[in-house]
Amino acid sequence: MSALLTLEPLTREAFAPYGDVIEVSGEPDKLINQGMCGRFHDLAKLDFGSGQAGISLFDAQARHFPYTLDMMERHPEGSQAFIPLSGVPMIISVAKDNSGKPGLPRAFLSKPHQSINIHRNTWHGVLAPVERAGQYIVIDRIGDTPNLEEYYFQDSYIVNV
Repeated sequence: MSALLTLEPLTREAFAPYGDVIEVSGEPDKLINQGMCGRFHDLAKLDFGSGQAGISLFDAQARHFPYTLDMMERHPEGSQAFIPLSGVPMIISVAKDNSGKPGLPRAFLSKPHQSINIHRNTWHGVLAPVERAGQYIVIDRIGDTPNLEEYYFQDSYIVNV
């Protein structure tokens, strides 16, 4: 049996318990490059624990509605940031921890140029670009110790628009 999840718009306030929304908003913190570039400074709390920062490129296949959320994962040793290169919105599924497994998930839909940083040890779904494939820069922890836990739901969730 599946439960229905309502898709929410991705906002800083709604996503704050799970991570950071990285986007340009308001005036820049300062102008650089001879006044021709606005710098929006320190927009995410990157956390690499005992590892180091790594930059990877992910090439993800398209997901379609209705979308089935049947698995979540988390990274106990570091945060994970997703920066879209191709302007494809993504479904972002997250959940608070409930005694070592995901609690009730929430599902967000990003705008084409919003980026996110998922905090360390936060349950989240897989990378899910909407309706067409998407490429993403991913900044996360590189290290020698395990940094992935997966949880498969007995009953999946259905995300629809």
